[in-house]
Amino acid sequence: MKTFVIGDIHGAYQALLQCLKLSKFDKKKDRLICLGDVCDRGKQIKECIDELLTIPNCVYILGNHDAWALEWAIDGKTSEGWLDQGGALTVKSYQGTGMPKEHIQFLSQALLWFVDENRLFVHGGFDPDCSLAETSKETFIWDRTLIQKAQQMHLTFPDYKFGDYDEIFIGHTPTINFGKAEPQKFCNVRALDTGAGWGAKLTIMDVDTKQFWQSDST
Repeated sequence: MKTFVIGDIHGAYQALLQCLKLSKFDKKKDRLICLGDVCDRGKQIKECIDELLTIPNCVYILGNHDAWALEWAIDGKTSEGWLDQGGALTVKSYQGTGMPKEHIQFLSQALLWFVDENRLFVHGGFDPDCSLAETSKETFIWDRTLIQKAQQMHLTFPDYKFGDYDEIFIGHTPTINFGKAEPQKFCNVRALDTGAGWGAKLTIMDVDTKQFWQSDST
């Protein structure tokens, strides 16, 4: 079994299919770790979640946009802030019928973090000075300080490790913010959100070989 990690999908259904095809992902054998934010900004959120549900070995990590979408799906909350940040496209994706039970369950069961072979997978970040159990949900899904600190530290101490992990894979902060279209590595932190849903590309990576594949721009 191979393990792949994919950045923020943001409703980019064709990009998701393209990444799975380019990487030769085997649904029957391989594992896919999603770094969160399948919801919002793109037009085909429903189709994306339908596709992820066909992958038996899918590890899904909750993103901040997923948390917003869940509030709408469960409680009907549609704050202007969320709608303006791409939530309107999530609502539209379900064509006024609401999110089906299996999609609510999929997002409700999402993890805040996942550790495998001393690799940490989170959406936004974490506090290296706290245990994962002591870290707040808000930090996991909203944090950008980890990637900022990693960028700074990498300039002088590229071998520095945040936490006790060999590698940390994160989404949330698009690499296009740094002027980069490809995934970036700062110290032991790898940024996999390459801007899908922002007019840029979706990225999938083999976590062992670090080979990666990218969709066309979304």
